[in-house]
Amino acid sequence: MSFASTNDLAEKAVSFDELGPGLYAYTAEGDPNSGVLVGPDGVVVVDAQATPVMARDVQARIARVTDKPVRQVVLSHYHAVRVLGASGYPAHSVICSDATRALIAERGAQDMDSEIGRFPRLFRGRESIPGLTWPTHSFERKMTQWLGETEAQVIHIGRSHTAGDTVVWVPAHKVLFSGDTVEFGATPYCGDAHFADWPATLAAIRELGAEKLVPGRGAALLTKGDVEEALHQTESYTSDLFALAREAVAKGHGLKDLYDMAMERMRPKYGHWVIFEHCMPFNVSRAFDEASGIAHPRIWTAERDVEMWRTLEGASPMKSAEARG
Repeated sequence: MSFASTNDLAEKAVSFDELGPGLYAYTAEGDPNSGVLVGPDGVVVVDAQATPVMARDVQARIARVTDKPVRQVVLSHYHAVRVLGASGYPAHSVICSDATRALIAERGAQDMDSEIGRFPRLFRGRESIPGLTWPTHSFERKMTQWLGETEAQVIHIGRSHTAGDTVVWVPAHKVLFSGDTVEFGATPYCGDAHFADWPATLAAIRELGAEKLVPGRGAALLTKGDVEEALHQTESYTSDLFALAREAVAKGHGLKDLYDMAMERMRPKYGHWVIFEHCMPFNVSRAFDEASGIAHPRIWTAERDVEMWRTLEGASPMKSAEARG
């Protein structure tokens, strides 16, 4: 048995959109996004991409708008597809939340093996990865970066996609780089999620008042209406799935029962989103665990990935899959 994503070799078209003075979104048709903040002395990149080789394309786009080097990389969370490209930048520092650093220590190696197995295309040039990405600086709740006179707040916004989710907020221009706390037209990956906390995290994001937003996946959002739509989409999907999980657990149903019910009920509304078919088994597994009282997400390994998929999908070919973000 193999993941259908191993056969997905089509490259995505990259967009590099300006959201404000020196603020850019690197997006790729539903593949993982990066953010770019250009200051007078250097550049900050939000989410590094999956490999040093893939980081080169981000730097090539940066070079079109500035000759300044990348001095800092901010990690929105610990997933390999976001962080393992960090060594490809001439950065002086790598920044993440304390909670993200703890997750790298606890499960970073297993996550690396798992993610590469799920979606090789997103790890182009994986031989260039020197190992796990470790931060040079971590913080508990909030830190501030200054790009000249422009303030960029790096905030551990709350638990949602992972326990360490971090956003970068530029209040002067009302621009937010959200990582995978928010998606747009893409299925949230919830295999390491905290479903019960996700609504409060989205409420905290709403309170910031972003008018432009770079989601973890999906197009850059350039209007308040699109920002609100992305928040609504993310909240709707995660809340709907967790409600089904709580219903199933309350009735004494098993994991496979929940999966079949969730696919039947959620596909009409969400099935057209990017990575829906692939994410659902992982998402349902975590929702079932949390509804059953397992507060700390279990670690995904390459072996657990295969075992879970066989349990929920059987040995039949997988349909239209991509990997998590």
